[in-house]
Amino acid sequence: MLDYLLIFASAFAAATLLPFYSEVLVVATLLKEPSQWPLIWLVASMGNTLGAAVNWAMGRYLLHFQDKRWFPFKADKLHTAQKWFAKYGVWSLLMAWAPIGGDALTFIAGFMRINFWIFFILTFIGKAARYLVVIYLTTVTLL
Repeated sequence: MLDYLLIFASAFAAATLLPFYSEVLVVATLLKEPSQWPLIWLVASMGNTLGAAVNWAMGRYLLHFQDKRWFPFKADKLHTAQKWFAKYGVWSLLMAWAPIGGDALTFIAGFMRINFWIFFILTFIGKAARYLVVIYLTTVTLL
């Protein structure tokens, strides 16, 4: 049970502004309990998606603080994310898993007042697909 709580917490933290990588715990738990891969996948995907929801909420309510030094997103990341949104719309949320710009995309979704459930579903699909790839590559190469 502790392993799954740690996966959830690390996946959640990795989707927020904290410099964290959940894949290490996903792979470690998978090596310990390979038959539990569906649960590992679900816990990591939900944790990462709910962490992204924190960014969505910040985008919805905190953008007026963007000129403050403590503000979490740099102007260039916000600009890149806004360009993605201008080009691809809500479908860009399928790329929220990306290490560069993914967090900013989820923040911009809140700023653009994207419906939370559309945000949640698209973000979950992208993040869940990434964890599925991590799990698949782990099982193919290490198990």
